[in-house]
Amino acid sequence: MAHTSPGAPRDTAGPASGTAGAWAALGGAPALLERVTFTGAGALPSRLPVRELARSAVAVCSLAAAELAALRGGGGVPAVTVDDGAVTTAFLGDRLVRVGGVAPTTFAPLSRFWRTADGWVRTHANYPHHRARLLAALGLPKDTDAREDGGVAAVAAVLGGRRARDVEETVYAAGGLAVAVRTADEWAAHPQGAAVAGRPLLVTDRIGGEGPRRAPAGPGLPCAGLRVLDLTRVLAGPVASRTLALLGADVLRIDSPGLPESQDAHDDTGLGKRSALLDLARRDDRGVFEELLASADVVLTGYRPGALDRYALTPRELAARRPGLVVARLSAWGRHGPWAGRRGFDSLVQAASGIALEEGGGASPGALPTQALDHGSGYLLAAGVLRSLTEQHTAGGARLVEVALAQTAAWLTHGLDAGPAPAPEGYAEGRWLTERATPRGVLRHARPAVAYAGGPEDWAAPSGLLGADAPAWRARPGGTAPVRG
Repeated sequence: MAHTSPGAPRDTAGPASGTAGAWAALGGAPALLERVTFTGAGALPSRLPVRELARSAVAVCSLAAAELAALRGGGGVPAVTVDDGAVTTAFLGDRLVRVGGVAPTTFAPLSRFWRTADGWVRTHANYPHHRARLLAALGLPKDTDAREDGGVAAVAAVLGGRRARDVEETVYAAGGLAVAVRTADEWAAHPQGAAVAGRPLLVTDRIGGEGPRRAPAGPGLPCAGLRVLDLTRVLAGPVASRTLALLGADVLRIDSPGLPESQDAHDDTGLGKRSALLDLARRDDRGVFEELLASADVVLTGYRPGALDRYALTPRELAARRPGLVVARLSAWGRHGPWAGRRGFDSLVQAASGIALEEGGGASPGALPTQALDHGSGYLLAAGVLRSLTEQHTAGGARLVEVALAQTAAWLTHGLDAGPAPAPEGYAEGRWLTERATPRGVLRHARPAVAYAGGPEDWAAPSGLLGADAPAWRARPGGTAPVRG
């Protein structure tokens, strides 16, 4: 059901809006934009048009879901109402989630901005292996992060005497994560910034000629009967797969047992999914994965380009083994440019692209009010999957969807108009939060931002323990199997 705020002002997805631009990038019919209206009040204060990015990404995802629901169930495309309150709360969901009243840990002490000899650098060291590589690159003892301040003073002392771009390259060479904070002009002059500037917001391609695979048509949720293999981590990719789970898909997240992940993040993004561990370097686990792939309809990947190639998991190899598959690929920097193979996170893309200095006012860097690049990219990726499933009904073929945080950053800085400043009065996050009992305690989470008339109001199941489920699909309702169109 679409959420609405009685008496709240409404506006529509006009031709110059971010929603219209994103819908065009997805290849959607412009006439369907008439189905979208906006209402409510949110609170994402920023020097950049974060509100427009957030509501536009959610709007196109909701419209793509409504379009697919109409195609599979018959009838016209349902109305889409995007409530800014729901959008705000969902974009803050990773910070607002609670289990047993306990707040999540969002950033470790060594994940922050640092003053350098000639500017600023941003590091990301939330995971133990990234912290170890950062400390090694800076010549610090491996137990530095065990100090009372988490190692902050020691790292600050080293970085204060080094040049930001030297730190960037040294830490990257050691397998760590650090990015020099750049102005928008410096990013535009950088080869990676130039590569990003020449690319579209997202890419949707046909990569195989064989017919579509889809669950049987009929009333119900638009992704009912579809199986989604989720090979994504952290935030953006899991937001996309969480959305597909909301819409009825059987989503199975697969992680490597040797790669640490945050349970806090999964508490927010694991809603409606199951989560299992497989080591693709082991023959037995690889065999299980191939069995899962043999009946998957969608595969999401969230590793840097090339990272999964040794497992023959490129989009075309996946589509060759599973004709009619939709492959959705997310990365930090995109597939083009000298940084294509680099790891990255939302905070690092903000730092590199000029967003951090813009948000900080120019003298020192700041951060967006939410990890908007992650959340926005997640909804765009889900929208791309939904539109690909719709297009398969008429044109067939395996499909590829590609989204990059850096492209979403370019959309934020150069592709969106902030529009009139919204009044935050009337926004109350409590209205958009809900609770449910789980074996681990009461889970508080944001309600879905994706909504259309007749659509789901919540996920079918809460998030569970990361990696605790069996690597197997659920039985399809009534024993039915996908059909080839």
